[in-house]
Amino acid sequence: MTARLSLYQKAENELYKMDSSVKTKFYDFCHQFRLDPDHPSLDLKPLKGDGRIFRAKIDRSYRALLARAGVGADGIQQWLIVAVRHRKDVYDQLSVAVNRVTGEIEFVDLGVVGQSVLQRAGLQLTPATDDHDAPAPDEQAVPAEPTPAPVVTERPAAPAEPFLTGCAPEDLRRLGVADALIDVVLTVTTEEELDQLIVGAPRLTAEVLTGLGSGMSVDEVEREITQPASAELAPGFENDMAAALTRTTVTTVDDDIRNVLAEGDFRAWKVYLHPTQRKAVGRNYSGPARVSGGPGTGKTIVALHRVARLAAALPLGHGKPILLTTYTKNLTADLRSRLTSLMDPALLGRIDIKHIDQLAQNVLNENTAPGAQRGLITDDRALDVLREVLFEHDEQRWDAEFLFDEWEQIVLGQSLATRQDYFKARRAGMGRALNRPERAAVWKLLDQFTLRLGGMGRETWAQAAERAARYEMERARKIHHRAEHKAGVGGGELAHLDDNSSAMRYLRHRYRHIVVDEAQDLSPAHWKMLRAMVASGPDDLFIASDTHQRIYDRQVTLSTVGVNIRGRSSKLTLSYRTTQEILDQAVRVVRGATYDDLDDGTDTLDGYHSLLHGPAPEYVACADWTDEITQLAEALKEWREDIAQHAEDGTVRDPSGTMAVCVADGEMAGRVATDLEMKHGITTATLTKDGPQGGGEVHIGTMHRFKGLEYQKLAVVGASDGVLPRTALIEKYATTDPKRYERELKKSRNQLFVAATRARDALRISWHGRPSPFLPL
Repeated sequence: MTARLSLYQKAENELYKMDSSVKTKFYDFCHQFRLDPDHPSLDLKPLKGDGRIFRAKIDRSYRALLARAGVGADGIQQWLIVAVRHRKDVYDQLSVAVNRVTGEIEFVDLGVVGQSVLQRAGLQLTPATDDHDAPAPDEQAVPAEPTPAPVVTERPAAPAEPFLTGCAPEDLRRLGVADALIDVVLTVTTEEELDQLIVGAPRLTAEVLTGLGSGMSVDEVEREITQPASAELAPGFENDMAAALTRTTVTTVDDDIRNVLAEGDFRAWKVYLHPTQRKAVGRNYSGPARVSGGPGTGKTIVALHRVARLAAALPLGHGKPILLTTYTKNLTADLRSRLTSLMDPALLGRIDIKHIDQLAQNVLNENTAPGAQRGLITDDRALDVLREVLFEHDEQRWDAEFLFDEWEQIVLGQSLATRQDYFKARRAGMGRALNRPERAAVWKLLDQFTLRLGGMGRETWAQAAERAARYEMERARKIHHRAEHKAGVGGGELAHLDDNSSAMRYLRHRYRHIVVDEAQDLSPAHWKMLRAMVASGPDDLFIASDTHQRIYDRQVTLSTVGVNIRGRSSKLTLSYRTTQEILDQAVRVVRGATYDDLDDGTDTLDGYHSLLHGPAPEYVACADWTDEITQLAEALKEWREDIAQHAEDGTVRDPSGTMAVCVADGEMAGRVATDLEMKHGITTATLTKDGPQGGGEVHIGTMHRFKGLEYQKLAVVGASDGVLPRTALIEKYATTDPKRYERELKKSRNQLFVAATRARDALRISWHGRPSPFLPL
């Protein structure tokens, strides 16, 4: 091998869309280029505009555009393929440069900019000459019209007002916009022109322009987008292409690439980390840290890469000093699967991957004698038990839902052990005030309720978490006491201080590092347990969360449970999952509501955007349930045909698992599945806590089950007033407990927001009767 090849991300995207015949020829080209870049068949020549860009022949019609990227440590010349184009779409004005903010290599193609914009900027594109090329066979029968180069005419006397008002060239330069595009940006006069420019722009430039175009100020863009992506760069960095290549996300071209190209899944070649994400992953934190962001911004990817980085830095050993946890069982299975593709199997064995309730159960099993474990009871069944207690006491001042909420949020949430503790407890945000006699009555009822559950040998998940937290906090207290005593006596063994339980045999914290995904759904007891499981110190807790996706009624201020993230928070704003059109509608669902940041501040979706574009979400009003299902079935069949497109080699894509239907509750999910299969012949699979059950092509589940998932095309069914929100269940709180009423409304909003943002390319929302008031109609 005399040359090493890497692929620029945009080149990957171009290849992904091309015919399989072009992909095969591209592989052959790469093989030949690595052996001998100067082979005559490749016809390697520099472009006239930017001497750092070369074009080389893939076949008679297609060209690879490459940039020299210095010499590697092994002395081999490095080349970066920045684009794959038809020869008619190669211009001399193409350029590469090193971004002044990120230090990455950027490829700029003015050919994607609208002709009117180029004309106003005084630019003319010149097709690169290809003197030795004969016309391709498919071009001989009908002579192809050459792509007309934009002609520079006299500028209009009174040009339209620039779209990005208030931006000067120095502002764009400071924000990291590519130099070759700054003058062009300042001539853009419409949102459509800006969108066209963004599509072909380098990543940081596209993010900056999207932020400015959405109304963010220069200072806001610099704070939210530019600064998180900035890198420390040495003098002369702009001319060091080899160093810039190490900072640029690329795919190394080797023989394994043939399989990827053949499968047609080029984008699955790697797990991409944006500079903002990479900074959150690689930073050394002095204590707990948090990364936030809207759906699809890569919080989970950051958490997984963070786990991989921490594991790589572990000293030799055989234990599992790193915990990766999340709220639900099915999300845990997904984390395990995705982490497997990132890590060496030996390091993966040092990661403890458990969902939070499984972790609590492990703690309880350690601290409970055999046969004395309590069985778990669902919240619905526990509510029935509480109603029985209220009936027996002829209590009518409070309903079971209010008391259950008081029990979970205040009594269990604050680990209140006595009536006196309850008298002193703060009830901020609970809405309905309770005086001292009322608190005494509530405590008596809840005490009877707890005794009743205990007599049944049962406890709720929240009870189990609170007990586990108390056990773990006591363990941490003993560890701290032991360490203090050991320091006081000058070291030495202190086995005499240990009790005889297996949990206390070796007094140390369970984990060195803990990484939490979907952290907004954890309860105070969960946080107390996690805080006690890891010693306070550098890189102890890493948290990924988005409170806009909180679908359980758990309000937590991290500082009150011993987790201080002040000064160690970062925010992701670029969505990789879905299109800007879907994001615009989804954000309107939660607009106007206030969201916390898991601490004393507020969280917003300011700057949340996507570089992807597609059709606007479809809103469908139906006459009745039968009409809604019939129209849904027609849409699913159209989607199936669209996804199962015939490839050139005769294969058909399997649409199974790419389409989904999301509903408000389990009863509706069963009804949709039955009607689709029995009346319309569409097979389904039901989403459960263990993943999809059944082999059907369309996944169906509740909004809770869609957490952490994504689908190419997604339909939300039954989005009617009275269903979102459940008016019959919450309307009574409008006057009796206004704050709870607002919490219930927000929870419904969040569920719809989560559902809408599971769609990648297409979103369809339908209803019959009156539409949900949360829909942005």
